[in-house]
Amino acid sequence: MQSVLITVGAAIIVLGVLIFVHELGHFLAAKAVGIAVLRFSFGLGPRTPVGFRIGETDYCLSWIPFGGFVKMAGLEDEPLEGQREEALVPRERTFDAKPLWARIVVISGGVLMNAAFAVLAYAVLAGVYGASDDRTTTVGEVREADLPMGAAPLGTLRPGDRIVRIDGDTVRNWRDVQEALLTTERTPFRIEIAGRTEPVLVDVPLSDQDGRGKLLLAVAPWHQPVIGDVLPGRPAASAGVRIGDRVLRAGSDTVRAWEQLVGIIEVNPGRPIPLLIGRGGQVVTLTVTPRAERDRARNRVVGKIGASLYIPRLRFGLVAAVGRGFGDASASAGIVLFTLKSMILGRISARDLGGPILVGQLSGEAARQGMQTFLGFMALFSMNLAVLNLLPIPVLDGGHLVFLFIEGVRRRPLTLRQRQVATQIGLLVLVGIMLLALSNDVLRLFQ
Repeated sequence: MQSVLITVGAAIIVLGVLIFVHELGHFLAAKAVGIAVLRFSFGLGPRTPVGFRIGETDYCLSWIPFGGFVKMAGLEDEPLEGQREEALVPRERTFDAKPLWARIVVISGGVLMNAAFAVLAYAVLAGVYGASDDRTTTVGEVREADLPMGAAPLGTLRPGDRIVRIDGDTVRNWRDVQEALLTTERTPFRIEIAGRTEPVLVDVPLSDQDGRGKLLLAVAPWHQPVIGDVLPGRPAASAGVRIGDRVLRAGSDTVRAWEQLVGIIEVNPGRPIPLLIGRGGQVVTLTVTPRAERDRARNRVVGKIGASLYIPRLRFGLVAAVGRGFGDASASAGIVLFTLKSMILGRISARDLGGPILVGQLSGEAARQGMQTFLGFMALFSMNLAVLNLLPIPVLDGGHLVFLFIEGVRRRPLTLRQRQVATQIGLLVLVGIMLLALSNDVLRLFQ
């Protein structure tokens, strides 16, 4: 029950905050160019009795709990927004009366605000927590049983092998390794290892995104078995594990790498494991009992203790943190664009699309891992909303921008009838995507 409450609460916070941020962008932009805002709504459809009015604007909840909207004077009704509110608004304060540049600013306001939120969140993370400085490209373990078809040559890698290039590109850290394994387009692609004359050839096509995902899970980096963080209330904290502890033995096995320790913990859910710990020049013996949790990526139950690896962290001043925020937000946008491109080209199955249930699950998982992970998830999801809202589908901001672009080229707007027809088609497309995503969510629940 506690887990369910955390998941529901986290989902409400994520969706509530990001919907508010998006609509606030439209609201502020409209006010800035002098457009009257009649309604600021959470949710779509007719207004519920919950709300209040300040000046000319009605702030309320609407009955359909997906998204939100800002109703501006002079902007024809959108589907699902309910009846048009009659208001005595001067012509010069309506949307259609404003110059083209002002309308573009207003329509872009939501996307820009979501992007700004992501930059700010990433900047806060960099300033408060710093950023991991994990420069290893050394292989710690290859789980041969998890390798997908076409990746068997990776089984020849041994702990300590250092990856230097993938498909000709130099890799500087494990993030580079993972990105290359996931996004390299050519197959088979070459993995060059320091000290080896022949590269390892991996023949997993980009269209097999499930196989590429398995690569990330099957090939683990090498790290010292040192504790970097301990989550309160989890098995490691209950057993007395501390930050900075070096794990020397786990059960009967000598531990030489963090990834080896993770493997031991994962295969022992619910079973006590004696740990030999090096702490400040002393040796301490503890016993930890991993909690059984489902690993959705591998679709199986594994043991977890709520402790993370120690990785050196970079610290940032104010200006550097903002710069890091822009960089991380740009990287997140790149991930979303790559995913969209792969889905459009058929390299990723539409069955991988996630809906509100998946968003709720991911929100809950992020919340359980702490504020740092939760805020990072919100930043990534905010950038995801920004990019997806730019899709040229009527109903979305991208569709409105297409209308305005056509108006700029033709020197006159599309007729109201043309916009209504396009909007209805866009709505059908959007509803179809939402139903597909929701059905995928339901199917995942029974896997």
